[in-house]
Amino acid sequence: MQKLPSVLLVDDDSTTNFLHQLLLNRLGVAEQLVVAENGVEALATLTQTCTATSTNCPVLILLDVNMPIMNGIEFLEAYQHLPLPQKQAIVIVMLTTSLNARDLDRVQELPIAGVVNKPLTREKVNTILQVHFQRELPQ
Repeated sequence: MQKLPSVLLVDDDSTTNFLHQLLLNRLGVAEQLVVAENGVEALATLTQTCTATSTNCPVLILLDVNMPIMNGIEFLEAYQHLPLPQKQAIVIVMLTTSLNARDLDRVQELPIAGVVNKPLTREKVNTILQVHFQRELPQ
C-alpha cells in the first residue's frame, strides 16, 4: 500500500496518542505522523506545515472531541477560517469515546468526514483508508 504523506493525531491523552502512533506505524499508514495535544497545537501545526509549497501538510487528521484548551469542535470552527491551500484535500475524522446528542448534532454541521469510536483498530484504520483514500492495508 502506498503510504499517506502525513497524518495528524490530535488528542490530549498521551496513552491514546502512544497507542495510535504504535498502531499506525505498525500498519505502515503514513510517511510522517505528527501529534498535537489540543486544538491550538493542531492549528499551529497546520499553519506551519500547510503552505503553498509544502508537501508535509497532513492529508488525514484524527481529531479527539474532548480536550482542554481547545476541544475538537472549537478546532473545527477555527479550522474553517484557515486560509490553507490544501484544505480541500484534508480528511478529518472525529475520534470519540462517546458523543452526546447535542455534540453529535453540532459535529454534523462541521467539515468532518466521519466519526469513529476510540480506540483505533486495524479494521477502523482500513475502513478510513478505503473510504477516503481508495487504499487498503495489506493482508
